[in-house]
Parts: sequence; structure tokens; C-alpha cells
Amino acid sequence: MSEIIDARGKNCPIPVIMAKKEIDDNIDSFAVLVDNETAVENLKRLANNSGYQVKITEDNSDFKVEFTKEASTVDEAESKSEKTWAVFVGRKGIGDGDIELGSSLLKMFFYTLTQDENIPSYILFMNDGVKVTTDNDQVIEQLKILSEMGVEILVCGTCLNYYNITDKLMIGTVSNMYDIVNAMKTVDKVITL
Repeated sequence: MSEIIDARGKNCPIPVIMAKKEIDDNIDSFAVLVDNETAVENLKRLANNSGYQVKITEDNSDFKVEFTKEASTVDEAESKSEKTWAVFVGRKGIGDGDIELGSSLLKMFFYTLTQDENIPSYILFMNDGVKVTTDNDQVIEQLKILSEMGVEILVCGTCLNYYNITDKLMIGTVSNMYDIVNAMKTVDKVITL
């Protein structure tokens, strides 16, 4: 292991940004030290999305997250040639009109996605939209199907904390601004509901 980055005591997304610099510099292997499980999960996602294998070791309340570059394949390059997209949900319903109608439209939107082969790479929840992942059982059911189909569902952790509903999350991964922005940048288009 050539380099060890000490990110203990740093708030998210700082450990992810520190690791991303190593990835951008094309470093084959490195490790990041962190002191919380949220940072470990965020680093695991970064490794998986960047073509790195990850190994995690725990020492008391500290974690060592080791990154090792995977060999790239032609199949990966070919799969990237398909058009990719993401859905951004910033409110509990579609549109600015009646919330009950907007909620119903949101349910039908996600149901329609489950019936199609062309699914988004990501569904991103922020601001008031995070409430959908905690209290809209009909949409949550459709999101679970989409997750099983391979859609990555990222939910803003800051937003969940703001509304004091982190413990009510029923679907998706608690995420951060770095991951959400990165997801938007990696796809060909983002649809905002």
C-alpha cells in the first residue's frame, strides 16, 4: 500500500473528495482512514463506481478502507456507450399544483418506469423529496422494484436530518451532495420531477 490518507474527524463528503483525488491521479492502490460507518459506505460506493476493489478493516472505532484498481474490460466500455439517465426528485409530488394529485402522479411515474426496459441509472432524492422515501408506501413499493432492477437510489442525508426523519428511511442509500452531483455528472441526462 503506497499511501494512507488520514480522513478521521473529517465530515462527509471530505473523505470521499480526498479519495477521489487519488483516483483522479490514477493511483493503483491507497487506503483511507475514517472514524465512522457513513464514511465507509460512501467510500465503498466511490470505489465501486470508479473501478476499484475495496477492503475494509476495523480497529476499535477506526476503519481502514483500502482501494485497489480493478483491471478494465472491453465489456465495461461497451456498456457505457448506452444513453444513461437519472431522475431528480426534489418534492413529494410531481408539479406545483395540488399535492394529492402530484403524489398520485409520482406513484404512476415510478410504476411506469418498472414496466419499461429503459430504466434510469439513478433516482436522486433531495429537499422535500426525501419524504417520499419515508412515508409514501405505494411509491416505496415501486422504488424497491426499481432497486432490484439495478437502479441506484440516493437519498440526501442532510435533508433527512433537517426533517428529522433519518430513522424512517424505507428505501435507498443515505448519501451526500458529492455522490448526488457525481451521479448527475456521470449520466447523459437528468430528469427533474
